[in-house]
Amino acid sequence: MRIIGGQWRRTPLAVVDAPGLRPTPDRVRETLFNWLGQDLTGLTCADLFAGSGALGLEAASRGAARVHLAETHPAARQALQAAIARLQASAVVHLHAGDAAGLLARLRERGERIDIAFVDPPFRQGVLEAVMPLLATVLAPGARIHLESEAPLEAALVHRWLGPGARVLRQARAGQVHYHLLALEPAPDGQQEKP
Repeated sequence: MRIIGGQWRRTPLAVVDAPGLRPTPDRVRETLFNWLGQDLTGLTCADLFAGSGALGLEAASRGAARVHLAETHPAARQALQAAIARLQASAVVHLHAGDAAGLLARLRERGERIDIAFVDPPFRQGVLEAVMPLLATVLAPGARIHLESEAPLEAALVHRWLGPGARVLRQARAGQVHYHLLALEPAPDGQQEKP
């Protein structure tokens, strides 16, 4: 596992053996950052299930102004802290020792808004139903959300989680993982998203 772009390109990242940890492969990250754009200068990002930190550290490498990582597993947190120290990234990358809901509550209390959220939770645990409505409370206008799931997302579900202005911009599949880029904005020309 390595950072694939930006100032820390080719930097290796430790992957801890932890239940539910499923690092986002290089190929998926490459596609994602082609969708998002290579330059994230000035944006605030949140990696809600950080694991190896590949998504959040990739965003920081590409110029994000602030990146929040949430991780509950002690060994994974230790590896993330070591990576942040090695990259001298503590001014930009902030590690929350707790779950996604706790991080989102903290951001909401501080009035901080997220421009890009990375959501790749353990599968088949019902996590998205709890986390996505909380995420909606801290998203900036025009925010983008990268979401990984075990099945394709339907528009009706995205609307229920994030509101009627949310839509699926792009989606693809890599093995058993379906990944999506969601946006908080109306469909162009007033078109309705198909469920």
